[in-house]
Amino acid sequence: MVSSQTSVKRNTQQRDAVAHVIRQTNGPLTIREIFQRARRRCDLGIATVYRTVKILSESGQITAVILPDGRTRYEVAHLGHHHHFRCRDCDCVFDLDVCPVTISKGMILPGGFHVDGHELTLYGTCPGCFGK
Repeated sequence: MVSSQTSVKRNTQQRDAVAHVIRQTNGPLTIREIFQRARRRCDLGIATVYRTVKILSESGQITAVILPDGRTRYEVAHLGHHHHFRCRDCDCVFDLDVCPVTISKGMILPGGFHVDGHELTLYGTCPGCFGK
């Protein structure tokens, strides 16, 4: 009998493929997107993706991102302050390295609102879809 601790630490080709896909993507991915990309690297099922995402999330390697569309996506943890861009054509979500917001942590807004953070999702057309 294998302990749950051992099974959590054990790496498999499928888990490595899922982790690789998340690490190599410039933006958060849905479970379906992770599955589609990881299965190009090896044979795996959607249940394996769910289990692996749970393990990676519980171990702090990835984090859940919920954008205004309500779908949960996953990206590498500890990216620091960043925002997202969602393409309306291909539905892909990208990380942005810039913060277009001048409001920062510690500011007090009119009306007495104390800011401790912000999230922003921009919408439009990504470079891959622009001009198609």
